[in-house]
Amino acid sequence: MVRNRRVIHPRARRPFSVTRPPRSTALTLLMCLFLLYALVPLVWLFVNATKTQADLFSSFGLAFGDSFALWDNIARTFTYDDGIYLRWLGNTMLYVVVGAGGATLLATLAGYGLAKFRFPGRAGYFAVVLGAVAVPGTALAVPTFLLFSQMGLTNTPWSIIIPSLISPFGLYLIWVYTIDSVPTELLEAARLDGASEMRTFFTISVRLLLPGIVTVALFTIVATWNNYFLPLIMLSDPKWFPLTVGLNQWSAQAAGVAAEPIFNLVITGSLVAIVPIIAIFLFLQRYWQSGLSAGSVKQ
Repeated sequence: MVRNRRVIHPRARRPFSVTRPPRSTALTLLMCLFLLYALVPLVWLFVNATKTQADLFSSFGLAFGDSFALWDNIARTFTYDDGIYLRWLGNTMLYVVVGAGGATLLATLAGYGLAKFRFPGRAGYFAVVLGAVAVPGTALAVPTFLLFSQMGLTNTPWSIIIPSLISPFGLYLIWVYTIDSVPTELLEAARLDGASEMRTFFTISVRLLLPGIVTVALFTIVATWNNYFLPLIMLSDPKWFPLTVGLNQWSAQAAGVAAEPIFNLVITGSLVAIVPIIAIFLFLQRYWQSGLSAGSVKQ
């Protein structure tokens, strides 16, 4: 007696099928253009930081000069004008640590409070925050200068730190991230266990908000590090300049009667100035990337 046997196709035995993601030639070319747009300025900055003052004008911008003067340029950058570059670098670090760090802390506390607590005037506060996001910082620079001049705070570090403490976009970002990442049921369970609001915030909520906090920190750090217009109108003493204003002052030395062009030091100083930002991004990107897919899968 012959039984009917069921023939199974070899491909049907595979429990899972691996599908390759679709490829787009146009999208690949577009991303290559974006990559070139991002990398070419960095390559130009590094290549020209290796040149002497004479080689900057006698060679092509993306080609190395006759001599490799990178280390000599770095040494001259840190020693020129009694080492004022180190002072500018320290000032920038101060503004970033105190200003950007304080802005991240305040944005986290305020955004968390708006998302998880109900209080009178909450809608009005949120409307003010949304309105502040739409106002560019340069539009507030002159009124801030007039206010700080009446308070006697101009030409001091506080004239840079205090405005940097306010980050409406960071507050909004934390508010949105808190709604999706911090379950209200988890907070209620912690309250039933007798935990105070501050303990619940620092032991539970901060861990859940870490990717959002790091994102706000990256935005505020970059904004404070690249801040130029506000220090330009607030500060007149070079000892309080950040790197942005200080390097522009060096670049301006090429104009005038007693011109002393030091473009090689300006380029080298710019190259050194981006190294801390790159290091911060490399260190914090693992926390940032861990939150990009938060809420994308329903559990």
